[in-house]
Amino acid sequence: MKVIKLNATHSTNSYLLERNAENQLQDDTVVWALSQTAGRGQHASHWQSKAGDSLTFSVFKRFDFLAVERQFTLNYAVAVGVANVLKELKLPAVKIKWPNDILSAGKKISGILIENQLKGRFIRSGVIGVGINVNEEWFEGLPKAGSVFLQTGIKFDLQEVMAAVLNEIRTQLQYVESEEDHVLKTAFESRLYRRDIVSVFQTPDGVRFNGIIRGVSNSGALMVETEEAGMRYFRIKEIELIS
Repeated sequence: MKVIKLNATHSTNSYLLERNAENQLQDDTVVWALSQTAGRGQHASHWQSKAGDSLTFSVFKRFDFLAVERQFTLNYAVAVGVANVLKELKLPAVKIKWPNDILSAGKKISGILIENQLKGRFIRSGVIGVGINVNEEWFEGLPKAGSVFLQTGIKFDLQEVMAAVLNEIRTQLQYVESEEDHVLKTAFESRLYRRDIVSVFQTPDGVRFNGIIRGVSNSGALMVETEEAGMRYFRIKEIELIS
């Protein structure tokens, strides 16, 4: 594994994508930035990080004949891997908020962004971006944010946390390579935030409704059971969990 350590970059995902466009990167190349000036989340949302306290890194992965329709299994693998490490660090009530946030006792600890490069019907490579709030002691104007330190009272070495996360992600990706998608899907669903609990959701046009998260479909859509319409399926950005 090749690890590139940077004091600062605009985005670790963008850094790897740009480097690969210039010269083919080797598999498992990792870039770790102490500071991101323009960290990205899903659909151009912004990931905030604090130099020296936050952990922000990305991994370049190559795949052999990974079908496009299986791309959400990568999200399962990475989310489960990060959640497993946070649980090992003794964070309470670790859950996965669909599709790519990891929570502890309702506070956002980690975010994931996966960007795939396609060739025909197959994913030939992907960049896996992970942001984790590790040693932050407070968040200004972010009441839903938390950190490993705030949840445990313990300061952790960033490099040790990154090594543990990389190792666990690699373990979970073995299920992708062996096409055991059901193992990852089951693990992902077992950690789903507010699963089987009546919750309030909102559509992009502002309509709110009650529903119960029941799981995820094989294609990664969120399955929400409603009294009026029965089971409904939502893709990313088609629904927001309010409470």
